[in-house]
Amino acid sequence: MALLTVKKSFHAEHEEKKSKFLATLCPLNEFEETLALSRQTHPKASHHVTAFRNIAADNQIHESAKDDGEPAGTSGMPVLKTIAGANLIDCAVIVVRYFGGIKLGTGGLARAYSGAAKAVIHQATLFEWVRIKRYEIHCTFDKISNYERELSQARMKILNRNFDEKGVLITFEGDEQAIIKFLKTQKT
Repeated sequence: MALLTVKKSFHAEHEEKKSKFLATLCPLNEFEETLALSRQTHPKASHHVTAFRNIAADNQIHESAKDDGEPAGTSGMPVLKTIAGANLIDCAVIVVRYFGGIKLGTGGLARAYSGAAKAVIHQATLFEWVRIKRYEIHCTFDKISNYERELSQARMKILNRNFDEKGVLITFEGDEQAIIKFLKTQKT
């Protein structure tokens, strides 16, 4: 099954026995900033539970879950399992809890936190995850416009151009498979 991710943040609310659970799903590169903003926006919240998954260059999946003061294993891990169950990668979920006065118990907490994660995932626009790579290619002056056109057609993003006496070093990024395909066409 394909791995999925998000390109922007999504929000959802879940209620369980008068406790409010405000969930945010965001790209992993926005996680720290989103968590800081969440703590600033909701300073009176009981907890800011977090979970994330990312994939390293060696294709190993790294995961983290934090309960933020809830009983161990009752909040962060259920959120993480929900993220994993949805095949999400390179994203994070933050669930803010406002205690409603009724204790939920360990099973109730796990259901409530995973329910909040499911609600925000349901709200999200998901995209198939692709590995983005950065690459450099050197070309002569007479081939610059052809290379740039081909990179654009292959949906590559040109990041930088460094000119020297022989031509230009173009730094670009894009889908790893598209880069491989592009480079093969340049060798023929």
